[in-house]
Amino acid sequence: MSTLSGKTLFITGASRGIGLAIALRAARDGANIVVAAKTDRPHPRLPGTIHTAAAGIEAAGGKALALVTDIRSDEQVYAVVEQAVQRFGGIDILVNNASAISLTGTLETPMKRFDLMMGVNVRGTFLCSQACLPHLKKAANPHILTLAPPLNLSARWFAPHVAYSIAKYGMSLCVLGMAEEFRGAGIAVNALWPRTLIATAALQVIPGVEAERGRKPEIVADAAWQILTRDSRTTTGNFFIDEEVLASAGVTDFSPYAVTPGAELMPDLFLE
Repeated sequence: MSTLSGKTLFITGASRGIGLAIALRAARDGANIVVAAKTDRPHPRLPGTIHTAAAGIEAAGGKALALVTDIRSDEQVYAVVEQAVQRFGGIDILVNNASAISLTGTLETPMKRFDLMMGVNVRGTFLCSQACLPHLKKAANPHILTLAPPLNLSARWFAPHVAYSIAKYGMSLCVLGMAEEFRGAGIAVNALWPRTLIATAALQVIPGVEAERGRKPEIVADAAWQILTRDSRTTTGNFFIDEEVLASAGVTDFSPYAVTPGAELMPDLFLE
C-alpha cells in the first residue's frame, strides 16, 4: 500500500485548521512538511503558529520546516520554496490550502478585503504552483491539491458574496487549467472540497456559522491522504468531495468526524 513516507509536502496555511490536519496525517506516515504560513507569533483570535504546527508534526512522526510566508509575495514564496528544496532535496506535493474569506455583499466588501481574497486565494494559488512546478516535475509521483470547490456558475453561489465566490472559483480555474497543462508531465492537479461545513477556528470570526453542525478537519485530511497516495498520472483534473473520496476507499461510517454526534450537518458552500 502506498504511503507518504519520505515525501515532501509544501502546505500553505498549515499553522491551523484543514492545512494542519493534512500535515499531521502525512506526518504519521513519516513525511516531510513545509509549514508555509503567516502566523509566526500567536494570533489574538486564532490558535496556532507555524512553530506549534511544526512541533505537532514532529510529534506525529514527521519532519517539519516552519517558514513565515505571505503567499502574496513573489519574493517570499520563491525564497521559501528554495529553502524547502535545500532542506529536503525536492518537493513532491503542493497543497494550496491558504484562503481568505469574507462572506459579504458587494456594497459591504471593502476593496482592501477584495484585494486580500484575490491576492491570497487566486494569486497565491497560482504563484505557489508556479514556484513549485519546476521541482514537482522532478518528483516520482507529483501532486498539486487545491482546496477549492467544483466549478458551478450558478448565480445563487455568487449573489450573496460576489468577491469571495470569484476568489474561490479562481482557485478552481487554476486546477482546471493546470491539470491539462501539466498532464503530459505526469503532475496530478486536483481540487478537494468538503461536503459539509468544517469546524475550524477560522469560522469563529464569521457571523452566523454553526460550527457544531460541522465535521472535524480530519475528514478533509483523510480524503487528501487518499488522493495524494494515488498515481499522479491517472488521477488529475478532478474536483473531489471529501465524503465521496472516502466512500470510494471503503469508508461507510462518517459519524466519528461529526463535531456533534447525531446533529444535522450543514452543507458547505457551492454544493447543490
